[in-house]
Amino acid sequence: MLSIPASRPNAYTGSPLDRAGEKRDDAEFIAAALSHPDTLFAPVWRARSLMKGVAEGHPEAVLLTGAAAQSVRMADGPWAFLGLWEGRPVFAVDCSTADDPLPLLPEGMGTFTDLRQVAGLLPAGEASVLAHARGLMHWRTKHRFCGVCGSRCEPRSAGHVMVCQGCGAQHFPRTDPAVIMLVVRDDACLLGHSHRFPNVTMYSTLAGFVEPGESLEEAVRREVKEEAGIDVGEVWYHSSQPWPFPSSIMLGFHAEGLSDEIRIDPDELKDARWFTRDQIRNHEALGFSLPRADSIARRLIEDWMGA
Repeated sequence: MLSIPASRPNAYTGSPLDRAGEKRDDAEFIAAALSHPDTLFAPVWRARSLMKGVAEGHPEAVLLTGAAAQSVRMADGPWAFLGLWEGRPVFAVDCSTADDPLPLLPEGMGTFTDLRQVAGLLPAGEASVLAHARGLMHWRTKHRFCGVCGSRCEPRSAGHVMVCQGCGAQHFPRTDPAVIMLVVRDDACLLGHSHRFPNVTMYSTLAGFVEPGESLEEAVRREVKEEAGIDVGEVWYHSSQPWPFPSSIMLGFHAEGLSDEIRIDPDELKDARWFTRDQIRNHEALGFSLPRADSIARRLIEDWMGA
C-alpha cells in the first residue's frame, strides 16, 4: 500500500484570514480596529454561530459591522482578534450571557446555528472563520481562572493569552491532537460503529486522542489495537482537519492492517467489520451508512476507494 494523497481540502480548512499575530500586542491598532465601522465581528452564542439562509439550505456566515457589532459587544463577553480578511480586521465576540442575542440585532440578520450541521454547505473559507471563532471563544469562556493557583485570569495579546492575576502564569489556547485512521488490509478497510454515533447505521473510521509522550504513528497503532484488536504496520499521513468541538485537530492517516481477527473493546465500539470496496459502493443497499460528506473520515474512505 502506498501513501494516498488528499483529493480535496477538508471542511474548516482554507481560512482566508491573515492571522497577523504581530498585531495582537499593538494596543493602538487593536483599539482603533475595535471601534472602526468597517471591522468585522463573528458572534458566538453558546457555541453557535450566526448565519442566514440555513432553513433554505444555502447557509452563509453573518459577520457584523458598526452598530450591530457594538450591540452584541454590549453583552460584555470575551472577544479576540482573529486576523485580517482582505485587510479588514476580524474579531470573535462571545455573547452567551444574553438570553437571546437576536433582539440586539437588526431584523433579518439570521439565526444562531450549530456549525457542524451546515459546514459542508458554507461558502469556501467561511466555515474556517466560524470554526476559528468558536474554538477561541470556547477557550476564553472556559479559562477564566488559573489552573495553577485558582486566581482570576485577565486576557492579553488581543484575547490570545490569559494571565493569572495571582501567580502570573500565562495560559494559551489549547488544541488537543486526535488521530483518525482508515486501516486497510488487501481489498478491505476496517470501519467501526461507536456507541456515541447518533446515526444507528453508520460505520466510520477509528479515532482517538494522542497521549503524552506518544508519536502520531504510535497513537494510530495503539488506538486500533485497543479498540479493534488489529495489529497495524505502516502508517501514512493523509491530511488534517480543525475540529473545534470543542478544541481538537483531527490528524488523518491510512494504516496497514497486519491481522484479520477483530476483537472490539465493548466500551469503545458496538461493532467493527472489514468492508470491501464493493460493499462500500453499495452501502445503502446493504443497510449501512458512511460518515458525512464533509468529514475527514469520509475523505479517508473516498480517497482509498479512488486510489
